[in-house]
Amino acid sequence: MNRYVVILAAGQGTRMKSKLYKVLHPVCGVPMVEHVLRQAEALQPEKIVTIVGFGAEAVERQLGRRTEYVLQEQQLGTGHAVMQTQKILGMLPGTTVVISGDTPLLTHETLQKLMDYHEAHANQATILTAEAADPFSYGRVIRDESGQVQKIVEQKDGTPAELQVKEINTGTYCFDNQALFSALAEVKTDNAQGEYYLPDVIEILKSAGKRVGAYQTHDFEESIGVNDRIALAEAAKIMQRRINKKHMTGGVTLIDPARTYIDLDVEIGNDTVIEPDVSLKGTTQVAHDCLVTSGSVIKNCQIEENVTITQSFLEDSIIHSGSDVGPFSHLRPESEIGPSVHIGNFVETKKAQIGRGTKVGHLTYVGDATLGKDINVGCGTIFVNFDGKEKHHTTVGNNVFIGCNANLLAPVTIAKDSFIAAGSTITDDVPEDALAIARARQQNKEGYAKKLPYNQK
Repeated sequence: MNRYVVILAAGQGTRMKSKLYKVLHPVCGVPMVEHVLRQAEALQPEKIVTIVGFGAEAVERQLGRRTEYVLQEQQLGTGHAVMQTQKILGMLPGTTVVISGDTPLLTHETLQKLMDYHEAHANQATILTAEAADPFSYGRVIRDESGQVQKIVEQKDGTPAELQVKEINTGTYCFDNQALFSALAEVKTDNAQGEYYLPDVIEILKSAGKRVGAYQTHDFEESIGVNDRIALAEAAKIMQRRINKKHMTGGVTLIDPARTYIDLDVEIGNDTVIEPDVSLKGTTQVAHDCLVTSGSVIKNCQIEENVTITQSFLEDSIIHSGSDVGPFSHLRPESEIGPSVHIGNFVETKKAQIGRGTKVGHLTYVGDATLGKDINVGCGTIFVNFDGKEKHHTTVGNNVFIGCNANLLAPVTIAKDSFIAAGSTITDDVPEDALAIARARQQNKEGYAKKLPYNQK
């Protein structure tokens, strides 16, 4: 049987009080609607249609060509939104599942079970339900003595007995596609909001004698819809537990999972140890047998095996095997740290390639530079790359020794096996095997210190 997915992503989300369109708010590094689309894709349906409205262009940039789109120009309710898919889905035979774009915790496994249940029972509509410990504000699913769905009752309309029911409507539905569009044609706007409500389809089908069922998921958390920042934080907390559990099951040691933040698309190899208060963001990849210590933030980096990151901030960089970084280092974008490199205390790199075995010990800035192998970069060295208008490049050959407090004024090339004397400001190229000294000679003025102001009585 053909299967289709409709994603509702047209609402503005005023309760978020944000300039960012609601379904684009991220949960563990991924926009909510992206979470939903990924789960829909896992079902391998014949068609996925996303209904957009406010922020349509931004949603389409995020999701690309992985889905078809329809525009809901006026926000006239969920039923009206689904009506907009008529030209694409129309009266096609098959099963359609309708999902809200603000339900990032919903899994494809649950959706698969919902659709299988729907088709196995030959229903025209099936509601995804869950049991809530505190069902307040949710629509209740009322069943008869045989367990068949009678109706959905909203909080404001329920009797005291009905409001005791803990089975709630999650807002996710499965329909016979032809029955769905037939019933949508009968939906009216005779309600307080003057809108076309998708749940009215359930009542229409029930009144017409069609089979309406309900599939109850065992995980209430999947049903959480995000309408404000409080729910967004709750969804992120639940998603983080899932992510951390996946990594620990895969052989990663998280010393304190409750204090470890890992985005959804992060990959970590087995036998890597992550200490508390670490944030791994974006598309970061950490290989096996690494150590990331407390306070580190790593974003969009590739980290090979046997690397130690100590209390440092890394972004858009590559760290090859056997290297160590930190503490208190900052690797800015386009830094590539070669194998067995040491990046020490308070070192900053930017757009720098650093070769095997090189040591950049502490209090140093390396920007717009290519460093070869087995170089010693002394404390306080500055790669002076900016002239106030343009950035310039520095190249340092293999086996160079750079003394402390050196300034290398780009563009400049330091050839292999050369030596830069401490305190030098290098403005010209240094040839192979040379010693470069660029500093004023020391002069001692006998007795002069007594003349200085602080020595005057």
